[in-house]
Amino acid sequence: MSLPSPTTDNRAVVTGASSGIGTALAAELAARGYSLILVARREELLTALADELTAKHGITAEVRAVDLADRAARAPLAEELAGRDIAVLCNNAGIATFGAVAELDPAYERDQLELNAVAVHDLSLAVLPGMLAAGAGGILISGSAAGNMPIPNNTTYAASKAFANTFSESLRGELKGTGVHVTLLAPGPVRTEIPDPADASIVDRLVPDFMWVSSEYTAKVSLDALAKNKMRVVPGLISKGMSVAGQYGPRAVTAPVAGAFYRKLGG
Repeated sequence: MSLPSPTTDNRAVVTGASSGIGTALAAELAARGYSLILVARREELLTALADELTAKHGITAEVRAVDLADRAARAPLAEELAGRDIAVLCNNAGIATFGAVAELDPAYERDQLELNAVAVHDLSLAVLPGMLAAGAGGILISGSAAGNMPIPNNTTYAASKAFANTFSESLRGELKGTGVHVTLLAPGPVRTEIPDPADASIVDRLVPDFMWVSSEYTAKVSLDALAKNKMRVVPGLISKGMSVAGQYGPRAVTAPVAGAFYRKLGG
């Protein structure tokens, strides 16, 4: 069974829609005819995106300015989604930190775990009963190639994405035969625009151009994979390499190598 067709009543939800992969997912869904619920903290960016996609594709785009790392702020959104006709949920919002975890802000690390893991769990469980009752739906979860292995100096992020990865693939197994699709997106570096050399980040300098993939390409292959109910989509050379290393490489070797790279990002 394919994903539900877009209607005037159903919606595709995209979290983290104000930038990067989230913006690209929203644009790709709108191009496929889905009306949207766009979720992120920055209301002005969401409103501009909603206006653009409405004008271009003739869909309806609703804006929900919510800090998903805040449980109290997230709860009303989860309650709303539980009562709506949700065709697709893209659990995409996430943040990352680099450096030794003992030297980072504990409150921000907690917010990272809340956003990358707990919010994914909450929103998925909110829409799931409705999808099961309809016998159709799709949940795309943005995990990470980083979630396949321990990564010193990226500790909270790697651990939170390990949850997202495992939750996605476990949930998919439970939903076999229900008509509800679950796909894990496990990307490596995704570039939203070509950086000015003067403003290039350390990530831009360390990762060669040919290893980057675009957010538009990532969105397209991810939604194609969700429509086909594939377990995992891994766009890009780096993400494929990290996935192989994380699944098959000895952790005593892969963890120090990855940790050295991420130590540079923290610096």
